[in-house]
Amino acid sequence: MSSKQTYRVCFCFRRRFRLAASEAPADVKEMFTKYSDNGLMDAEHLRLFMEEVQDQKDATVEDAQAIIDSLKHLNIFHRRGHGFNLEGFFKYLFADDNPPINAKRGVYQDMTGPLSHYFIYTGHNSYLTGNQLSSDCSDVPIINALHRGVRVIELDIWPNSAGDNVNVLHGRTLTTPVELIKCLRSIKENAFVASEYPLVITLEDHLTPELQAKVAEMINQTFGDILFAPGSECLKDFPSPESLKKRIIISTKPPTEYLKAKDVKVKESDSKKEKDDEAWGSEPNYYQSRADDKDDEYGEDDEDDEEDAQEQQNEAPEYRQLIAIHAGKGKGGMKDWLKVDPDKVRRLSLSEQELEKAIEDYGKDIIRFTQRNLLRVYPKGIRFDSSNYNPLIAWSHGAQMVAFNMQGYGRSLWVMHGMFRANGGCGYVKKPDILLKPNAYGEVFDPNASLPVKTTLRVTVYMGEGWYYDFRHTHFDTYSPPDFYARVGIAGVPADTVMKKTKTLEDNWIPTWDEAFEFELRVPELALLRIEVHEYDMSEKDDFAGQTCLPVTELCQGIRAVPLHNRKGVKYNSVKLLMRFEFV
Repeated sequence: MSSKQTYRVCFCFRRRFRLAASEAPADVKEMFTKYSDNGLMDAEHLRLFMEEVQDQKDATVEDAQAIIDSLKHLNIFHRRGHGFNLEGFFKYLFADDNPPINAKRGVYQDMTGPLSHYFIYTGHNSYLTGNQLSSDCSDVPIINALHRGVRVIELDIWPNSAGDNVNVLHGRTLTTPVELIKCLRSIKENAFVASEYPLVITLEDHLTPELQAKVAEMINQTFGDILFAPGSECLKDFPSPESLKKRIIISTKPPTEYLKAKDVKVKESDSKKEKDDEAWGSEPNYYQSRADDKDDEYGEDDEDDEEDAQEQQNEAPEYRQLIAIHAGKGKGGMKDWLKVDPDKVRRLSLSEQELEKAIEDYGKDIIRFTQRNLLRVYPKGIRFDSSNYNPLIAWSHGAQMVAFNMQGYGRSLWVMHGMFRANGGCGYVKKPDILLKPNAYGEVFDPNASLPVKTTLRVTVYMGEGWYYDFRHTHFDTYSPPDFYARVGIAGVPADTVMKKTKTLEDNWIPTWDEAFEFELRVPELALLRIEVHEYDMSEKDDFAGQTCLPVTELCQGIRAVPLHNRKGVKYNSVKLLMRFEFV
């Protein structure tokens, strides 16, 4: 090795561990100068900043002093000791107590409307630990979903091999089963850890009447008085989330036939259709329709693919009496499925491609249906890898239960996580008025219509930090600091959906982009701000470096510290961006 080569390697190794000290962006320095006196930002200066820049109109001097006092353990105070110096002000802006959405606000929306007036955090095949074909079934992913705030858990129930008990598994596949009673007990223990609002259990039922009776006994014994079971008749109107706090609700269609899982084998050719749908890679068509003409291959939600179950088979009456939310498509086609009955409410389930096809001819009928009834949308059956779909298509047509594979990951799931950060993370988000009633001209909302701009969101991406502490120092590049860039955009109705990108900054663990982007929003009520950071790689796929998704209506204006999450939605310990949000 030549002396020049030796020098280069040594230089690179020395350089890779270099961590430049973070310096306040120009805007922050200007703010400090404006809201300070001779280098001192006291409580009154900070209160004024909070009111005028952070849009915290009710901030008091006491609030500001409490913030200053909370950071006194850091050596970042003015020499007079009564307030921040520039470094202290900068640390305050980057602190956890300066979040992009106000989690301390808690549940603030009106929770007294019927269930049909809310988007509900909904899981699909909630018991699967991985893919749809061969992963284990377990109560662990159910527990994880409940701790995240999911409010609809789906269980597929089948007879065990002996036919004398009930298992949960993805039927007609190679997934290993878990006992139903284990899932029910875990649901009871964890149902209200993250939210006190009602939990719905949707059952995909493949049982004999004898086993239905056994399930009824299990459910009654496990849940007891917290079970909401109004009887065998359909509800005339849905109760409110407020009235159903800490209650568990069963929803299913009365069964049609007993299908033995062992009688149907997965075709070998079907397994070859498995595809890699990792959504954090290239996404040129991410917000385009993904519909195809393929039928669901694995009995996905066949609870709703049959007609008039009660006419074909007797059922256990005690089981039927547990069903509070009746599901089913009934006879006829889509037009009949979407009829609104003034005397009863129900749940309709459609696959993602059924919904997309229905939107072409029945878009307004779907919205009218969801003003009173529940619509559940689930992934198409060929998503073997537990990937998901664009939830905005369903949400913008009023669908309450947009069912997702919560054990997966990818951009679609990040958007799902973002939606349910709203309203205190309680798992229920009030649908906007545009989906609940006609406009002034009596017209039903059309998400694809040409709409006027309601507001413009300006987003400034100042800088980021924390990767040096949360990642191995060789994670991105072996011999040099990473080359970060950020992507910022909107997930919403088609006219609002867009992504933009900062410049790439080379060799810096603490990138300072200092770039602003403006987003014209036609339907801000359905818009989510998407944020991602990647590390540029010239020869390979760019490395993922963090993401988050935030409801636009929940954004706190001003300069905010934005924590980033990993691919599965788990927050990093240290990685944050410093950003500014303004509605102009």
